[in-house]
Amino acid sequence: MPNNQASYPSLQGKTVLITGGATGIGEAFVEHFFEQGSKVAFFDIDTSAGEALANRLGASLKENQTRPMFLQVDLTNIDALKKGIEDVRSALGPIGVLVNNAANDKRHKIAEVTTEFYDETIAVNIRHQFFTAQAVAEDMKKLGGGSIVNLGSISWMLKNSNIPVYMTAKAGVQGMTRGFARDLGQFNIRVNMLVPGWVMTEKQKRLWLDDAGKRAIKEGQCIDAELLPAHLARAALFLASDDSSMITAQDLIVDGGWV
Repeated sequence: MPNNQASYPSLQGKTVLITGGATGIGEAFVEHFFEQGSKVAFFDIDTSAGEALANRLGASLKENQTRPMFLQVDLTNIDALKKGIEDVRSALGPIGVLVNNAANDKRHKIAEVTTEFYDETIAVNIRHQFFTAQAVAEDMKKLGGGSIVNLGSISWMLKNSNIPVYMTAKAGVQGMTRGFARDLGQFNIRVNMLVPGWVMTEKQKRLWLDDAGKRAIKEGQCIDAELLPAHLARAALFLASDDSSMITAQDLIVDGGWV
C-alpha cells in the first residue's frame, strides 16, 4: 500500500466478504482489504481467476494478514450463496463487512429483452445483494454492528442507452440500501451505496470503450484522468471502517465529477 494512503486499524482482523471479487473492481477490493489486515473472503464464478488471486496474495503474507479465502459461487443460486456464507463464517468467523460488488452490465436493447434475460439480469445485479445482506446481517447483530457497502452505478443517473434492465437494477439498489439502513440502523449496522462512474477495468476497455466513449468521459468528468478500480477500493475502505461510524443510507459517488 502506498505510504500516502490511509490505514484503518478498525479493519484489521475483521472478516470481510466481497462478491464478484476475482477480477476488475472486485479484485481491487480484495487486494485493499487484504492490505489492511482484514480476513477477506470472496465469491466469484471465475474459478481460475479467483484461485490465482488468492494464491498471489497468499504467497506474500505478512504478520497481520490471513490468506484470502476464495469460493466458487454462482450468486444467482441463492441456496449456493447461503452455503458459501456459512462456509466463510465457519472458517473466518462472523462477517463484519459486506461489499456487494458482483454485477454484469451486458448491453441490450429494449425490444430484444426476453423474460428470461430480464430475470437473469435482475438476479445478477440486485437480487443477490438483498439476500447476501439479509444473511450477513445476523452476524453483524451478534458483533454489535457492521457495514454493508452496495455497489450502484451512475448509468441510470446519466440516462445511458442500451442497458435498461441493468439500470433498473442499479436504481433499485439505492432504494434497497436505504430500506436496509433504516431497518438495521437500530443494530448499529450501516448500509451505504458506493456509486462508480465508468471504471477502466480490463473488461470495460476490451468490450465497451471506444473513441466515442473516451470523448464522453473527457467531456463528462470534471477530473481529466482515468477512473480506476483502486479509487473505488479506497472509498470502500472508508465506508467499511469505524471512521465512517455515523454515515449510513448514503450514496458515495466516485466518478471524477460526472454527475
